Amino acid sequence: MGTDVDAFLRRLAQALRPRAHQSADVLLRVLRAELPEMWKDDELSLVALEETAGHVTAFLDMLEHGLDISEIETPASAPEVARRFARRGVPVSTLLRAYRLGHVSLLQMIQREATRLTGDWELINAAGMRLIATGFEYVDRGSEQVVAAYQEERDRLLRRRLLLTNEASRRIGTTLDTVRTARELAEVGTDDFADLVTVDLFESVLQDDGTPPPVLRRVAQHPDPQGGGEPAVAPGRTHTYPAGSEPAHALVTGQPLLRHRTRPDAPEHDGGPSAPGAHTALLLPLRARGNTLGLAQFFRDRTAAPFDEEDLLLAQEIAARAAVSIDNARRYTQERSTALALQRSLLPRRPEAQSAAETAARYLPSGSCAGVGGDWYDVIPLSGARVALVVGDVVGRGLHAAATMGRLRTAVRAFADIDLMPDELLTHLDDVVIRLQREESAEDGETSATCLYAIYDPVSRLCTLASAGHVLPAVVTPVAGGAPAGRAVDFPEMPIGPPLGLGGLPFETAQFELPEGTLLALFTDGLLESRIRDVDTARSLLSDVLARAPGSPEEICDRLLAALLPSRPADDVALLVARTRALDPGHVAVLDLPSDPAAVSGARDFTTRRLTAWGLEELAFTTELMVSELVTNAIRYGKGPVQLRLILQSTLTCEVSDASSTAPHLRRARAFDEGGRGLLLVAQLAEHWGTRHTREGKVIWAEQPLPAEAGVPG
Repeated sequence: MGTDVDAFLRRLAQALRPRAHQSADVLLRVLRAELPEMWKDDELSLVALEETAGHVTAFLDMLEHGLDISEIETPASAPEVARRFARRGVPVSTLLRAYRLGHVSLLQMIQREATRLTGDWELINAAGMRLIATGFEYVDRGSEQVVAAYQEERDRLLRRRLLLTNEASRRIGTTLDTVRTARELAEVGTDDFADLVTVDLFESVLQDDGTPPPVLRRVAQHPDPQGGGEPAVAPGRTHTYPAGSEPAHALVTGQPLLRHRTRPDAPEHDGGPSAPGAHTALLLPLRARGNTLGLAQFFRDRTAAPFDEEDLLLAQEIAARAAVSIDNARRYTQERSTALALQRSLLPRRPEAQSAAETAARYLPSGSCAGVGGDWYDVIPLSGARVALVVGDVVGRGLHAAATMGRLRTAVRAFADIDLMPDELLTHLDDVVIRLQREESAEDGETSATCLYAIYDPVSRLCTLASAGHVLPAVVTPVAGGAPAGRAVDFPEMPIGPPLGLGGLPFETAQFELPEGTLLALFTDGLLESRIRDVDTARSLLSDVLARAPGSPEEICDRLLAALLPSRPADDVALLVARTRALDPGHVAVLDLPSDPAAVSGARDFTTRRLTAWGLEELAFTTELMVSELVTNAIRYGKGPVQLRLILQSTLTCEVSDASSTAPHLRRARAFDEGGRGLLLVAQLAEHWGTRHTREGKVIWAEQPLPAEAGVPG
C-alpha cells in the first residue's frame, strides 16, 4: 500500500502543478474572505500571492519527488511577507492563523483532486493521512521561519522606535520657545524617518491675539527648500487649508491620517501629499491638553518605502511629545508676557520729578525659563526737599511675584508718605509681608522679599539707609577737580537686616554725609550673579565701571548693563543710579524760636524778609499766615526747642519743628470755638502738607508752588 500511496501522491502533484498559480490565487481569496484586515495594501497582496504560489510549488515538489521536509526550501518571499506584516502591526497570532488556513485550504484542494483521479477510497484515505502528516510538518517548519522573521522585524522596529523617541525626548523642547520647539520637531522627524517635515501652528497660538483658528503660520520646514522650486507655503507665511481638504479635516477632527498619492499629478490638497514628488504623507494634528495647536506633516519622496501604519504610530508619539512642549512654551510665553506687562505697569515709567538727585533706572527681565521675577525700584519725593531711593526683590517668579511686588511697592509709598525713618519703614513692611504670608495659599509658596530703603537730604547732605536682606549700594564719591580716574568706590559698612517676612528681628539705620555729586548705585543681586564669574569678580567689575564712567546717570546705567550683562540675565535686574545734589545755603533760611507766643510776630517778620530777598513777595501773605499758624501750634502744643525753616527749591516749603512727638490732626471747629482752625487754614493754603517724626520730635511742613514767573535764585 505504501508504494501505491507514493505513486498516487506523485500523480496528484503532477496533475496540480500546471495550476499552481491558479491554486495560489484561490487560496489567497480564501484568506481575504477569512482575514480581511490583513489585506488593505494592494502591493502587499501581490507579494503574498507570490509567496502563496511558492508554498504550493514547494509542497507539490515534496509530494512528487518524495522529498524529506528538511530537503524543502520555503519560498524566499515568506520572511519578507512576515516582515511586512510586522511593520504593519499585524499580530503574530493572526499571521499564524493565516498560515494554517492557507495550508488547510491547500490540503482540501489536493483531496478534491484525489477524488477526481480515483474511486479507490482506501487509497484516498491513506493518501489523505499522508498529506495531513506531511502538511503539518511543512506548516510547523514554515511557521518557525515566519515567526523568526516577524520577531526580528518587530525587534528592529522597537529599537528604531525607542531610538527615535529617545532622540525626540532629548532634542524636542530644549527651550521654552514655541517656534524653536516646532523646528526641533521638524529636525528630529527627518532623521532616518521622513524626507520632509512641515509644521504649521495656529496664529492664535503664536500671537494670542484672537486670530481666528483657521489661520495658520508655517513655522518650521526641514530641510529648507534648495533649488527645487518654491514650496507651496513658504516658511514664515500665513495660510489656510481649503475646507474639505484632508489637512483641514485632520485639524477639525484631531485624527491623524496616513495618505498616499493617488495620481502622479495630484495638485495641492486634493488628497495627495502637499510636497512635490511625495508618494506618502502622515498628517498629525498637534494636540495638547484638549486643544489643537496646529498640524505636522511628514513626507516621503526619496525614500522608496512608503509610510505604513507602524510609522504612523511612531510619528504620533513624536508629535504628541512635541505638542506638549509647544503648549508648555505657549503657556510660558503667555504667562511671561502677562507678568512682564504687569511688572512694567507697576514700576514707575520714569523717576518722579524732584531736585534732590538726578536719577535713572533700568529693569531687565530674566532671559531664562524661570520667568519674570519681582524686582522693583522707586524714587519717592519726600518733604523738606528730600528723596527716597528704593530697590527691592520679591522671591519667586511669574504673576504671583509681580503682583506681590506691586503690593509691596504700594506699601512702601504709603509708609514713605508718612515720613517714616528707614528702619521703621522696613519694620512696617515686614509686617505687611507676614500678613501676605497668612493670606496666601500653599500653592503660591511662601512670600519673602528683600528691600533697601535710603533717604537723601540735599540740605544736610545726609544719606540715611536701612537694608532688609538686600545687597548694599555702591557709593562713588567725587574728588577735587573732578578727575574721574581718582573717584573712590565704596560699599557702606553697615549691618544688613533679615529678609522681609521673618518677623521679630530689628532693622538698623546707618547715616553718612555725601559730598555733592556723589553717585549712588542701588541694584538687585541679578546684576552681580552670573554663571561665568563669582560675586567678588562681578563687584570688582562694577567698581571699575563706576570709577571710570563719567556721564549722566542714564549713560552710567547703560554702561553698567553692557559690562556686567552682555547677554540676557539669568535673573531679573533692577538698577537705580542717582547723582546727589546739594541745596545752596542761600536757598535755606533757619530761625530758632523760643517757646513764647510773642515769638510768632518775629517768625512772620523773618518770613517776609526772606521772601523779599528771594523775589517771592507774591507769596508773602499766604506764607505769613501758614508760618503764624504752624509756629503758634508748635509753641502751644509742642515742646521746645522750636525751629522755623524755609526751603526754596522747585517749591517753597515751610517747616516748623519741635521736640514733641504728638502729631496734630485736622478737626472741625464749632461756631464759637477759639481754636481748631489753624491746620484747616494751612491745608487750604498749601498744595501739600504733613507731619514727619524724627528721633528728636516732629516736623510739620507745608509746600506751596512757586509763581509761574518766579525763578529759583542762584
